[in-house]
Amino acid sequence: MLRYTIIFIVLAIIAAFFGFGGIAAGAASIAKILFFIFIILFVLSLIFGKRFKA
Repeated sequence: MLRYTIIFIVLAIIAAFFGFGGIAAGAASIAKILFFIFIILFVLSLIFGKRFKA
């Protein structure tokens, strides 16, 4: 479960880098949506990962 948490946060950072940094201006809105989706998945995996592990 921790592996998915790491994957989600890395994908969120990559989406933020491309979307917020101005590198791919055409894909900024898609990157922002992906950023928030991956942040939500990251938080959920942290919550449920600790719940089921204990």
